[in-house]
Amino acid sequence: MTLRMLPLPDGRLLETWISGPEDGLPLVFHHGTPGSARPARALERAVHARGLRFVGLSRPGYAASTRQPGRTVVDVVADTAEVLEALRVDECLVAGWSGGGPHALACAARLPQARAALVIAGVGPFDSLDLDFLAGMGQDNVDEFGRAAVGEHDLRVWLERQRPELLQTTAAGVIESMATLLPPVDRAVLTDEFGEDMAASFGEALRVSVDGWLDDDLAFVLNWGFGLQEIAKPVLLWQGEEDLMVPFAHGQFLARHIPGVVPHLLPGEGHLSITLGAIDTMLDELVAAR
Repeated sequence: MTLRMLPLPDGRLLETWISGPEDGLPLVFHHGTPGSARPARALERAVHARGLRFVGLSRPGYAASTRQPGRTVVDVVADTAEVLEALRVDECLVAGWSGGGPHALACAARLPQARAALVIAGVGPFDSLDLDFLAGMGQDNVDEFGRAAVGEHDLRVWLERQRPELLQTTAAGVIESMATLLPPVDRAVLTDEFGEDMAASFGEALRVSVDGWLDDDLAFVLNWGFGLQEIAKPVLLWQGEEDLMVPFAHGQFLARHIPGVVPHLLPGEGHLSITLGAIDTMLDELVAAR
């Protein structure tokens, strides 16, 4: 594994996590909200087992990545292109989980090097008349996005209150702090390694500030900067019906609006369980996509 800081043309620094075979096809993974380049070990192992090179990046404002105030979802495409140029590769796969989902879709729409995209429990667009964004979310997320819609000040105050607990959290602490967002099927997988990895990712994401989390939320409630109709690459979509973080309706919306999408809308699965339980199938399908 190599954790490195990549200088960008505008003077920012971007934190990246790169591991696996140097000659492997890169899989660029866009983390959730909040999150960082540091992956769950189960995901990283599954990527390496397929001969792929894992490439993670902490979005601006997360971990050691320089903040980019006012960023939109589509801005991730330029940063991803810089990472690929630094690696000297001209093709990749992209994937995104939760808040990383829209960023993976942006790459599917606008990143020439992207061969196919995997979206796991990805957020839908806030401004669509065809999606009730907050319906079915746990109360913590209703509170969070309600403040995002009001503006930066109210949201920052709320996020700053959450930060101390998440900086020091454990797997058990994640369950406690996210109680309104975790159905039983998700609580069941937040043990041992996966729970530890989630706690570590939260701590890493917020160790400098809440800026990345703040700017993610603000970007989600604004126009993403691209249209789903632009996507011409294969997109594989996975969503669980029990999800309280990103409700099932978001997956149903994306399944209706992404051209040529291959949807997997699964009963009995949550936001976390679907990732841990189906990652091998997801990656096999992604590698085979053309």
